Amino acid sequence: MPLTILSRPDATEYAPYYGKYISLIPAGDLIKSMNEQFERTVATLSRISEAQSLTRYEPGKWSIKEVAGHMVDTERIMSYRALRIARGDETPLPGFEQEDYVRNTNFDARPFAEIVLELQAVRQATLALFRSFEEAALRRRGTASNFAVSVLALTHIVAGHERHHMNVLQTKYLPLLKA
Repeated sequence: MPLTILSRPDATEYAPYYGKYISLIPAGDLIKSMNEQFERTVATLSRISEAQSLTRYEPGKWSIKEVAGHMVDTERIMSYRALRIARGDETPLPGFEQEDYVRNTNFDARPFAEIVLELQAVRQATLALFRSFEEAALRRRGTASNFAVSVLALTHIVAGHERHHMNVLQTKYLPLLKA
């Protein structure tokens, strides 16, 4: 039977930087919350046209396509970290520079609908992975970006990262599309 993730990580289970993401996730069933949250994410992204997906709220900021692509990349990386640590791999995992990832992937040249479909596929894989974890796996800790991190924290980071970027889209990008 799949595990229901009800507990929250404490501050010793992740780098301080990630607290801003974890704090966005309400207490309760994390998997259920991630499903509901993602339905809203897909509904929001699906209303954005191809032309609108190139919108930047300021010069030098990412386009909506780049934000969505960054969400794909980050979820993959965090899920990979969770997999490695859950399986008892004690190899320290390197960090990644998000600006380099976006700069080295031409998201703006790809159809926006394709990026949204990729995000959906990655989320389904993430949820399947997270559902497979047993309690002992959630409690395992490893090292990523030179900080200790638990699998439980990584599950919350994935959810909080999505919520963070959807909040940015709602407050900075979507108002420009209505103007």
